[in-house]
Amino acid sequence: MSNGTSVKGGGTFRFGLLLLAFPLLLWLFLLVVLPHIDLFLVSMRERISHGKYEFSLINYIEFFSEPLYWNTYVRTAVMSIFATFLTLVIGFPVSYYIAKFMRGKGKNVLFLMCLIPFWVSELVRTFGWMILLRESGVVSNFLQWSGIADGPVEMLYNDATIMVGLVYTSMLFMIVPLVSVLDSLDDSLIEAGYDLGGNGFTVTRDIVIPHAMPGIASGCIVVFMLTLGNYLTPNLLGGKDSLWFTEQIYTQFITRFNWESGPAFGFLLLVLSLLIVWVGLKLSKQTLSETVG
Repeated sequence: MSNGTSVKGGGTFRFGLLLLAFPLLLWLFLLVVLPHIDLFLVSMRERISHGKYEFSLINYIEFFSEPLYWNTYVRTAVMSIFATFLTLVIGFPVSYYIAKFMRGKGKNVLFLMCLIPFWVSELVRTFGWMILLRESGVVSNFLQWSGIADGPVEMLYNDATIMVGLVYTSMLFMIVPLVSVLDSLDDSLIEAGYDLGGNGFTVTRDIVIPHAMPGIASGCIVVFMLTLGNYLTPNLLGGKDSLWFTEQIYTQFITRFNWESGPAFGFLLLVLSLLIVWVGLKLSKQTLSETVG
């Protein structure tokens, strides 16, 4: 009797979970899976005449045969990796300081200061950088006022400015997982490392970084994917010569009305993202479940 009751209770519990998960599964299918399937099918066809299409790989062949597309693809990947690395280098000390040195309200205030810039949209934040760095902007006027520069200094529309914008817009997504994982590191382990003759470098290398590796991998994945797929920041701060791959996708869809090449380029960007994330997990010896868990 008790076994029958437990089985019935377990079935009811699973049915309840299914009901709770159904809206989420439906949302994922309708807004994520189904559009991707449709875009993939569109990318695998060629327009023969008005309203007439046939199966073809011409959109993917066009990508590999055009140097501009391929070079932009590689450039976007390299700069995204570098931006992720810079975000980690800057974000790790900040996260460690928040997690291990700040206590009480000070910790909350410092974390809030990292969060406040993200209360406004990316567009507003990017325009803020443009106001600071343009030829008639705050930085240029200060350099002229202090005598460092003789005339207006244009700091926009170059790779360095793009990198600054990408790191700034992604920093929070590196700090949050790092603070979370560093908070769980027992202070006694760090003290034991110093007691056994270690210094700051060896303790960080042998204790802190291995413990923080899931947070590092998680932050790097999120930052890299956001950077790789970013459109606003590279195009506003880099100008028309920014050569970011999302601009090529935008051009295919909006400027050229090429609804076959646009999805193909989008899927190539998705493949690149998944490939680099997979390589990163292999190099860091992390699994996806450990990273997202």
